[in-house]
Order: sequence, then C-alpha cells, then structure tokens
Amino acid sequence: MSETDPSDLPEIYFPPDAPPAHTVPAPPPSREAAYGGGPAADWARRVIGELSKVFVGQDALVRGVLGALLADGHVLIESVPGLGKTLLVRALGRVLGCGFNRIQFTPDLMPSDVTGSPVYDERIHDFRFRPGPVFTQLLLADEINRAPAKTHSALLEIMQETRVTIDGVNHLIERPFIVLATQNPIESEGTYNLPEAQLDRFLFKLVADYPTLAEETNILRLHTRDRAPDVALTEQLQQVTGPDEVLAMQRHCAAVLVDDHVLNYIASLVRKTRQWPTFALGASPRAGVAVLRGARAIAALEGRDYALPDDVQEVALPALRHRVMLTPEAEVEGRSVDELLTELIRSVEVPLR
Repeated sequence: MSETDPSDLPEIYFPPDAPPAHTVPAPPPSREAAYGGGPAADWARRVIGELSKVFVGQDALVRGVLGALLADGHVLIESVPGLGKTLLVRALGRVLGCGFNRIQFTPDLMPSDVTGSPVYDERIHDFRFRPGPVFTQLLLADEINRAPAKTHSALLEIMQETRVTIDGVNHLIERPFIVLATQNPIESEGTYNLPEAQLDRFLFKLVADYPTLAEETNILRLHTRDRAPDVALTEQLQQVTGPDEVLAMQRHCAAVLVDDHVLNYIASLVRKTRQWPTFALGASPRAGVAVLRGARAIAALEGRDYALPDDVQEVALPALRHRVMLTPEAEVEGRSVDELLTELIRSVEVPLR
C-alpha cells in the first residue's frame, strides 16, 4: 500500500508531530476523576463532591488528609496562614458527621487546657472530670509549635493511644479520631521545635502551597455570592457519611494486600535514609509502618485491593519528610528535605513484580 501524499488530504490534516495551533488544551481532570472504583474511592468522591461547595483547590492536601483518615493516622500540615486549613477541617467534620474541635496553641497553654481536668462539684461534694477539647473526632491543633514541651507531651499519649489518663483513670476518646496540626514555616519567634517523639506520631506531614490563578479566582467567586463560605459551611454542606462508615472504610484499607516485594521496597527506602550522607538522622521502623499504612489507603482510593510500588512512592515524601534530619553541611548548602528524599527514592530500585 503506497504512502499517502499529504497534499491530497483535506485541510484539516496535520503532521503527527505538529498539533494544530488553535487546539485548546484539555481541561485538567476533576478531583473525583483522580480516584478509581471500589468502596473507598466511591466514599472519597462523595466526600470531595460535598467539600467542593466551600473548599477550592489544594487537591493534594485533600487527598493526603483523606488518605491519613482512612489509614487511621494523624496529619501535620505546614503552610503559611490563610490557605484554608481551618475551613477544610471544619467542612470535613460536617461532611463526615464527626465532632470537630479547635485548639489555638499558645505559649501559655497548659496540658489541662487540652485534656481537661477534675472540677469540684458542690452537688456531689466531690471532683468530677470535665473533658477538654481533645474529646472529639477531628481535632485541629492550630500552630502547634507555639506551645511548650509539657503541652506537647500531654498530646502525645492521646495521639498514640486515643485516651487521656487523669488521676490514674483512663478516659477513652471516641473513634475515629484524627489530629490535624498546623505550623507556620516562616515564623520562628515564640515557637518551639516539636519533639522527635511527637513528630514520629504523625502519619503524614503535608505541605500546602498557594493556589493557582484559576483556583484563587474561584475562591474570590465564592465570596461574591450571597452566602460567604463560612455561612455556607453550616447552611449548605450536607453530611454524606458517618463515623461508622469511616471506621468501615478504615477496616477496608487495613485489609488491602501487600506482597513481599512491596514490603521489601518499603524497607529498602526506610533503611537507606539511615545511610544517606546528607541525613544526620534517618527514619525508624515506625516510618516504614507509616508508609505501609499510607500505601494501603492510596491503593484503596485507586480501587485496588492490593498495593503497588506506585502507592509507596506517592506516600513516601509525606510519610518520611518529618522523620529525617539534615546534616549541618546540607543545611548550610540550602538543601531541602524534599529534594534529598526525592533523590533517595529515585536511587532505590523499584521492584518489577
């Protein structure tokens, strides 16, 4: 069969390597299109569809928070003020049908301000425990690095064991329970470094960036309507799920299969952080568990009942960036943790099966 002469073709013909100049790029996929099939993905689409009424953009942040929730883990969010962290958590609590509380961390915040304390009750002539704001299901710990170490230590047991011990009595916190803590990366005055033990309790550290032009325009458009997003939060958002279904989704994610070659890949990544020359402190085995739990959640969101190395790569940065420490030389050179972790991840051979 002879080759077709382009001159004989209609005017709409274009060479394969030269797209038409007037071609309009395809619009980016919607948030919902980024998820597969299956119960966890369907659940995520319902939640995201409702969140979109008041929360614009930050798709990676939303996906990371939902992944951590499905993996039954806590999240540390680093961003400058004004990017909607509080709005996201409040909206998420309403959509999930879960309780929501916010603690504004300050230098004078005491542990009892977080956990609660015994209060004398004159009616019974005895002390009774008055629960603090931590007794909720979604807890926003705003600017957590502004509180002193003794307050951080009070939150440590709660994050690990979902209970508060006061005067030798255990007070259980209702599940699901997730702490979403925020910290501002540009201010250091009046702040305290989080203890390594507490950083290790966060499943993910997510970094929120500024929105795109289109997203920022849509944010402004929301504020031109009769109802501002804060008002729409209470009047327009509907509950689309409930705590029992969230717990069921967590059990579904925990049942995702992880083959030995994926487990070996996770272990290789974590172990290499301890040998990487620009890291003064590598990740512990708990970091590997965090990667495993996150990979299972991502696999479920993609509609699979088995995890792949791709799932591991997606959660490696959020799960490891707060668990390693740079050497002084790397800090002087201006190297970032994310940059060095990306180099490390690329250096580890990806299993083919």
